[in-house]
Amino acid sequence: MQMQRTNQVMTTLPPSSGELNAKALTVLRAARHVFLTHGFSAATTDMIQREAGVSKSTVYAHYANKEALFTAVIEAECAAFTNTVHGIEFRPGKLRETLTMLARAYLDIVLSPSGLAVFRVVIAEGPRFPKLARTFYLAGPQVMTTMVAEQLANAAASGEVDLGEIGRETAASLFINLVRGEPQLQCLTHPDAAPSSAQIDQWANAAVVTFMRAYGRREEASSKRSRS
Repeated sequence: MQMQRTNQVMTTLPPSSGELNAKALTVLRAARHVFLTHGFSAATTDMIQREAGVSKSTVYAHYANKEALFTAVIEAECAAFTNTVHGIEFRPGKLRETLTMLARAYLDIVLSPSGLAVFRVVIAEGPRFPKLARTFYLAGPQVMTTMVAEQLANAAASGEVDLGEIGRETAASLFINLVRGEPQLQCLTHPDAAPSSAQIDQWANAAVVTFMRAYGRREEASSKRSRS
């Protein structure tokens, strides 16, 4: 695996956070950095207050407690993910290219320092925040599965794939797991390194090739159908 050293969690917040007033946004940014760096349990409101450079009363004026801050941070991350993937442009009739584009975009998100940090903290705190963990799933993997399923439905109608009896939702879930599984595991277990762009391309391509070999119809067969 081609890896590059990294030891930093990005501290930007999604555009949706712009709806907050300046003080609340400052606190949310600080909370994001503290939670993604230290986790929920080790984080304290004092740490967030110092990171934000505001008074404790300012923190509590916008967020009732640490749990409320944590919920706001994860919800903002989910919104950022959804905004990013919905901006992807698709190419009808070009399933292989579309899946490659989706795989690359998804890996760029989930393998980023912040993407990995969010995953770690949500999984670690899932038993304490089950609804929030579910929200994270619905806004992340489920969004991608739905997008891929829509593309597979179009591809099946045009003869690009044969999904047999498994259906588009199951096929889409299998594809997403092909994309995310090994790359995410490697990055989670190599916390001091980051994959190179070439490595991400290789992972994305491997997932697409494997999926298309399993479900893709031969191009010449598709061409004959389109001419008949």
